[in-house]
Amino acid sequence: MATTVMMKHPETGLVKKGFFGFSWTTFFFGGFPALFRGDILTGLIVIVISMCTCGIAGIIWAFFYNKSYTTKLIEKGYQFADSDGVVTMAKSSLGVAS
Repeated sequence: MATTVMMKHPETGLVKKGFFGFSWTTFFFGGFPALFRGDILTGLIVIVISMCTCGIAGIIWAFFYNKSYTTKLIEKGYQFADSDGVVTMAKSSLGVAS
């Protein structure tokens, strides 16, 4: 089950939700959650590949998508902005150095 961790960009002040753990929304809706989060390319790729594999690719992608999305936020400069316990769990799950 996915857990939410708040992320904040230090320069712009934008706050976004990062996620880690299994993505139930991706499991049920394929690439559409990625599209709604603004991750257009990933969403379209998952939708096309899922159509070609009768949905199997979307099911497999559900195990990896939240980590991929949150890691992209970190690469864009977002930093963890949540309670210490949630941040510790997120770093551990995402494999991010402390």
